[in-house]
Amino acid sequence: MINYIIRRILYAIPILIGVNLLTFALFFVVNTPDNMARIHLGVKHVTPEAIAKWKHERGYDKPLMWNSAAQGAKQASDTIFFEKSVGMFAFDFGRSDEGRDIAHDIKTRMWPSLAIALPVFLVGLAVNITFAMLMAFFRATYIDLSGVVLCVAMMSISGLFYIIGGQYLVSKLLHLTPISGFDAGSNALKFIILPVVIGVIGGIGSGARWYRTIFLEEASRDYVRTARAKGLSELSVLFGHVLKNAMIPILTGAVVVIPLLFMGSLISESFFGIPGLGSYTIDAINAQDFAIVRAMVFLGSVLYIVGLILTDISYTLVDPRIRLE
Repeated sequence: MINYIIRRILYAIPILIGVNLLTFALFFVVNTPDNMARIHLGVKHVTPEAIAKWKHERGYDKPLMWNSAAQGAKQASDTIFFEKSVGMFAFDFGRSDEGRDIAHDIKTRMWPSLAIALPVFLVGLAVNITFAMLMAFFRATYIDLSGVVLCVAMMSISGLFYIIGGQYLVSKLLHLTPISGFDAGSNALKFIILPVVIGVIGGIGSGARWYRTIFLEEASRDYVRTARAKGLSELSVLFGHVLKNAMIPILTGAVVVIPLLFMGSLISESFFGIPGLGSYTIDAINAQDFAIVRAMVFLGSVLYIVGLILTDISYTLVDPRIRLE
């Protein structure tokens, strides 16, 4: 197990370098350091001297990836890519183009993201599995058909509809929760109820339909038919056999998502005014803040790789026959 985890971590290094390189290339295809300086300085303050000063203060006055004027190893190290990339592997994200400490912003903003993402994940998982098991129990009946139709309909509706509709109905008409905003401590509860409810409802269509497919596939296997032949009730078969053996594919989708909960929801946080990592990323993209965008992409890649490793480890906990070599 330990050897497997070490190998996976070593495999992750070239993946992270590739992600970092791709993000760097895509960003500077859209913008040059001069354009970034013009965006941040504004029209009234754009002069050649101001641009040069802005680039020098933020380390954008060097060549992008290769410094032909330098000697030896500095040809690769004395570049924007090297200086902006090496620190990230030690989780030193540096400062944003506005001068803010990115690591401090991430530590501060991840808690509002978790306050929404964690309840949505846990409640949504319970609701989706329960609804899927209900459809699987009444398979090939009108209840199952109605559930599938409902899931397809909910999948076909944009997530923005749930957000805007929920804000209009619950907040504007019924005045049950604030439309947007956030507060610290227990006062945050009234601000996160609506985003959590909408997040759960918006995920029922795809989640329940996927779990239903897993349950029906397990229900058609030989061991289930054998259990029924022994006289076990349908409920015993469903909970004692189907659900237990369906945990591996369920864990595949669930465990890998857990580390990504820190990243927040881009759309939900923006519409509800939640100061989490999702809105932090959107604001950085709008402001063309290259340092924040790269840091968030890199952090997302690290968390996704951690999720994959946790998924593999969870397999051994669910099924002892599985060994990671």
